[in-house]
Amino acid sequence: MLRTLGNGSARRAGSQLFYARCRQRYASSTTVSQEPEHRDIVIVGGGPVGLALTSALRSSKAVSDALSIELIEASPLSKVSEWNPGPDAFSNRAVSLTNASVEFLRDIGAWEHVDEARTCAVEDMQVWDGLSDARIAFSAPEHLSAPQMSRMTENLNLQRACLRHLAASPSPSVKLSENTKVASVVQEGESEDGWPLVHLSDGRVLRARLLIGADGPNSPVRAYARIPCYGHAYATSGIVATLFHAPPHPLSANAHNSTAFQRFLTTGPIAFLPLQGGSSPQVPGSYGRPTTSSLVWSTTPELAKALIGSGEEVLSLMVNAAFRMPDVSLRYLNDIILSAHRSGTTISPEALREEIGFRERAHGVPGHASMLLEGSETMGMGMPSEGEDLLPPLVHGIQKGTPASFPLRYNHAEVYLGGEKGRGRTALVGDAAHSVHPLAGQGLNLGLADVRELVRCVEAAVRVGGDVGSLPALEAYPRARYLANHTVMSTCDKLHKLYTHGSALSPVVWARSVGLEVVNEMDTLKAGMMGAAGGRPEDALRAGLGAKTNWDLAVKALGAVGGAVQAAKIVRGVVGGVVGRATGRAP
Repeated sequence: MLRTLGNGSARRAGSQLFYARCRQRYASSTTVSQEPEHRDIVIVGGGPVGLALTSALRSSKAVSDALSIELIEASPLSKVSEWNPGPDAFSNRAVSLTNASVEFLRDIGAWEHVDEARTCAVEDMQVWDGLSDARIAFSAPEHLSAPQMSRMTENLNLQRACLRHLAASPSPSVKLSENTKVASVVQEGESEDGWPLVHLSDGRVLRARLLIGADGPNSPVRAYARIPCYGHAYATSGIVATLFHAPPHPLSANAHNSTAFQRFLTTGPIAFLPLQGGSSPQVPGSYGRPTTSSLVWSTTPELAKALIGSGEEVLSLMVNAAFRMPDVSLRYLNDIILSAHRSGTTISPEALREEIGFRERAHGVPGHASMLLEGSETMGMGMPSEGEDLLPPLVHGIQKGTPASFPLRYNHAEVYLGGEKGRGRTALVGDAAHSVHPLAGQGLNLGLADVRELVRCVEAAVRVGGDVGSLPALEAYPRARYLANHTVMSTCDKLHKLYTHGSALSPVVWARSVGLEVVNEMDTLKAGMMGAAGGRPEDALRAGLGAKTNWDLAVKALGAVGGAVQAAKIVRGVVGGVVGRATGRAP
């Protein structure tokens, strides 16, 4: 027995020695022969946030003169820089940029490379409840420092602008590595403040003083830094598409296609966002050349899949219906789409149009909202109908290949700097740090605000000769951004729950409708919310509301709605108790 144990121990010892030598040989071949290249800042992710960060660092002379910077992107950035679609073709991924975001892009020199013909001002908003039709309307106040609430453009337009900005002012200290993946990230040494070693698919190893994750919600940088995050998946998917429609009536308030529309349905909000401004010259007997807008529709995953699988024509009919049909008929139309999808077929556009026509007649849908007028020879002629400005124009078609869907999540990293928890010399920006529901269109704006504050920290550290990867140099970044981001995310999350969880219950519908209409009558509050729409304190000050951001004010507005909801819950509890006692069941 002793001999057996001894032989076993000897075998184990020999095996351990063999594997130790193998590991030593592997380590020698991968690290010793491949000398790490030093970089002061390595940015992972070449999306809009990552490229904006690189452009901002390059635009700072103090930073670009003192630091070496490299951006790593897995996809071919050359395709983005060469992106040149026709004037009537638009990408399905668009963003509503706040005034503060546009100003930041101007400050770093990237906005001058944006194709402004592919941007569109949002000057008004119409938001309403799909059950009660309670409505709130926003307009850009005259005191705004910019003549719009926000500006719509495609993500690719921004990415291309940043690449052109970097190409127009090249620097030997700034390098872009496209078609390059991060194979792994390991820590140098035993200390938690050890420098990250970034192993790339091209065989290089970068030793980063500061590693920044701009690499999306499934961030490998966040995983390396061991930064925990919290959140949940929404039981919804987002549908995006590029919509073609007639220009708004030339005599209407929305004649230049500058109004955004959003309706809160029981399955989630649907938004109609202008992409192409200006109305086309009116041609007698027609509505002119089609204008373009962007669709963002949050709905159930199954319905999203069924709508996209039904084809562009069916989807365009359902978009029109989603903004116009009463909830009872819209739910019936959804059931038709779902039933066909479950059976492996699709409903024909003709059958769907016939069903919509029947329901329009049954509900007595007014002429300005009727989908049966699509293609009418009288459209665009004469005076606009009363209430025509309250609805988006009828969609005539959808750009081929643009309908797509993606799951929605709420996700927030516990910290933005690896030195606070986990491994140091790491920072997170954009979706790597936070993912927000798209109902307010704030995801990219939050990321650009992150970039602005992080660059300020880096620049301040450089000016005093500090270590840009150290926690003391960067700690002002999360102080400036964490609570601000959390406020926006929490507001959007509460709005989503308010309109989806038990959203068809009469007390809840009544409560949120009263809250919405009360806020709609509070002109000062609305002016302040829009005046600070870009997060500019000076715009809020002009409204006489102090240095409040639009989201501080939005939370107050939501509080008014929330108060009514609390009252409704009390009423519901009382009613439930009475019903429970009457039926012998617990409420």
